[in-house]
Amino acid sequence: MDFELTNEQQITKSMVKEFAEQEIAPKAIEVDRNARFPIETFQKMGELGLLGIPFPEKYGGAGGDTITYALCVEEIGKACASTGLSYAAAVSLGASPIYQFGTEKQKQQYLMPLASGKTLGSFGLTEPNAGSDAGGTQTKAREEKDGYVINGEKCWITNAQYASTVIVTAVTGKTTSGKNIISAFIVPTDTKGFKITSPYEKMGVRGSNTSELILEEVKVPKENILGDRQKGFQQFLHTLDGGRISIAALAVGIAQKAYEKALHYAKSRKQFGNPIASFQAIQFKLADMAMEIEAARQLVLKAAWLKDNRKPFKKTASFAKLFASEMATKTCNQALQIHGGYGYMREYEIERMLRDAKLLEIGEGTSEIQRLVIAREIGCLE
Repeated sequence: MDFELTNEQQITKSMVKEFAEQEIAPKAIEVDRNARFPIETFQKMGELGLLGIPFPEKYGGAGGDTITYALCVEEIGKACASTGLSYAAAVSLGASPIYQFGTEKQKQQYLMPLASGKTLGSFGLTEPNAGSDAGGTQTKAREEKDGYVINGEKCWITNAQYASTVIVTAVTGKTTSGKNIISAFIVPTDTKGFKITSPYEKMGVRGSNTSELILEEVKVPKENILGDRQKGFQQFLHTLDGGRISIAALAVGIAQKAYEKALHYAKSRKQFGNPIASFQAIQFKLADMAMEIEAARQLVLKAAWLKDNRKPFKKTASFAKLFASEMATKTCNQALQIHGGYGYMREYEIERMLRDAKLLEIGEGTSEIQRLVIAREIGCLE
């Protein structure tokens, strides 16, 4: 077992860390306060090749691996969770399905602009009545002679307002047993009848774009079906498995920053004549935070390594996502406690990190869904 990063991975991590500290972190407070999507940051990330990290160079990518990508998500999320979330969604949800399941023509037409950073990707799965029960999708696509016509509604879709294409799931028929056949379609956002709005006022990750999609008689050609029409459900489950690695990495980044702030504060804040870091009650909190962050990081890297080596990674991805997301919320809460009243103030940023971290227990499969996935993987449910 070799836990050493390669030279290339270390160089990329250092480059992204420097970029995040210089370009992303200084804007984090303003981005959150104004709920502003930092489009200029993503343009710079595109120029650096960060949006194409795990994709081959022939499609405009950087030819990196999942481990490198996870390291990037952690560093970006450490600087600003809003930016980290939109970055993770653009790569894992908006671009990866096209790379995994797309035809060569689709990769040339749609993946290349995403991987080269010319636009952002988006993935339209969740609906008002189909969240954890994604199989309950109500959006429908009816087949016509020259393509499909899609009607439906999607909610809480990341990046859609800034995307040129959205991958949309829709019911295209029934199996012999009566279950929905769910297919995925690549839908250009300028298609007639496709309306995208951003009406949400969110608790956290306020600088990450979250949109509502309305599709009314949206026509797409048959060549825009992504992958096997009969296997759209299995395809998006695989997509979510990969996405959970990036969400876990984002959780590690948020927690790492909260921990570092808490450690610094504990060393400098004096009570009863001594730094509060000298008190065992504070030491134990910090020790637990450091331990759990490192444990989560190792789960993320293992899941990424399994994916890179084409080994089964569903269970480990769920381990990582579940543990890291719950750890991040706990760590940020403890960091706020260490800061006391100052932690409740916006200027210290801990309260923002706590608000941001909470989403990670919900998005990309709730903690409850992760436990169901793990239960199935360990053989509880046949």
